[in-house]
Amino acid sequence: MTWLTTPAATEHPGQLLKQLLQKKEILRVPGAHNALTALLAKEAGFDCVYLSGGALSASLGLPDLGVMMPDELLMAVRSICRASKLPLIVDGDTGYGEALNVMRLIQDLEISGAAAVQLEDQLLPKKCGHLSDKLLNSKEDMAAKISAANAARSNLQIIARTDAAASEGLDAAIDRAKCYIEAGADIIFPEALTTEQEMEKFNKAINFPTLANMTEFGKTPYLSAKKFEELGFDIVIWPVTSLRCEAAAMKQLFSHLKEYGGQGAYLDKLMERKEIYSVIDYHKYEDLDQSIARSIVPD
Repeated sequence: MTWLTTPAATEHPGQLLKQLLQKKEILRVPGAHNALTALLAKEAGFDCVYLSGGALSASLGLPDLGVMMPDELLMAVRSICRASKLPLIVDGDTGYGEALNVMRLIQDLEISGAAAVQLEDQLLPKKCGHLSDKLLNSKEDMAAKISAANAARSNLQIIARTDAAASEGLDAAIDRAKCYIEAGADIIFPEALTTEQEMEKFNKAINFPTLANMTEFGKTPYLSAKKFEELGFDIVIWPVTSLRCEAAAMKQLFSHLKEYGGQGAYLDKLMERKEIYSVIDYHKYEDLDQSIARSIVPD
């Protein structure tokens, strides 16, 4: 069945995400910066995907400094949700402005099919959470954004990210988290914690659903999903891993093409046409229109 003939979901993706979080095991969420990536994650057995602002920005040739526009984000959200039908957690950066801008973003994400939005307490120009010299919003102004998001949503889940641990300390990050919970956040995301002790202390202090960011080449040590679960987290994301894998593979491919002038010796590293067609349900689309002859895929 293709998305063209799939009945409308009876439950909002936000409610589906809430159901996933009721399971005892930590929710494992890979990053998907486009629809094909999301379909591959679904084929691998994942129940939820994450759209990273950093990954999407990079795929557009832009730095993750808050220069991506909302329409660019929403186009990616619509295509991922439409194709995969998986609950999608969306990185909303700083909300693209203040309270009214946040409310507009929430409404647009609801319409586009997102399950949750992540909002962070940085000021523009925002940075990746694992870089230095981030500028933080006051906890009061961030709480106002969360309150605005809460007022605008129907079922969209709100994830409040705090970057305070790196510059203000863990206790300040805990204080901010409690403030954001009071403002209406459903999940707290403590960014760039550097030790297991910090993670355990944070989770015990707030006793609230939390999200762990297991990014590469950052400040957080490499931990397994099981370990994050033991430390008290409810969700773990691998936000940019798939993009980095894709970029590294393409870099190798282009070097090969430049050196050898062809891809013949590289075919064993490529996904075959029939595999891609299977992932995107190519023939099922053909079957919907009797005027289209069923394609024969070359070996």
